[in-house]
Amino acid sequence: RTTHWRYDVSCHLGADTLEELHDFAKAIGLKRAWFQDSTHPHYDLTLNKRILAIRNGAVEVTRRKFVEYLRRR
Repeated sequence: RTTHWRYDVSCHLGADTLEELHDFAKAIGLKRAWFQDSTHPHYDLTLNKRILAIRNGAVEVTRRKFVEYLRRR
């Protein structure tokens, strides 16, 4: 999901498990302190980190698919 915020364009990074999410985030240089779990477990990605995530195997999904993923969790 892409939205505008004060730093840049951003989106959410999610995964099937927390272990997978944290491992992937670490692999693309995200700090664990940036993990957000207030409503659903995710990391926010800037545009550059989004590009890096995709280059490292992240799969882009529509907003609808992301909501379906959240409901399954």
